[in-house]
Amino acid sequence: MQKEIKQTWYFNQSPQEVWEYLTKPELLEQWLMKTDFQPIQGHKFRFTSPGGMEHYCEVLEIKPFTKLSYSWQRKSAKDGNPFNSKVMWTLIPKEEGTELQLVHNGFTALEDYTQHNKGWAILVPRISELLNAIKK
Repeated sequence: MQKEIKQTWYFNQSPQEVWEYLTKPELLEQWLMKTDFQPIQGHKFRFTSPGGMEHYCEVLEIKPFTKLSYSWQRKSAKDGNPFNSKVMWTLIPKEEGTELQLVHNGFTALEDYTQHNKGWAILVPRISELLNAIKK
């Protein structure tokens, strides 16, 4: 079973602009979930889905405008088995914008891997929509 999600997106905006959507709670809520995230190493926070499911996280590493990683823990939606994973975002400046790389690993159940892989593919492009709406 594949235990690691790797996805890459390109944005026309600078790393600083994309970074805000990864680190500001009010902007995270617009594309991901409600959260009490703070960009401070060691900060423990939660993401809460619209259905009330909580995902418990902790900031592991933060390098402004470049790299952000955090633990991601929750119970499996189907069987209640917990899983512990790690999300890592890397921002790479490009001539006309930013490359955003996601690595999410630590999956042991195919269901969790599949659900998150599809979820990220749907959710992250919303950042581009939000950024482009600001420019109008």
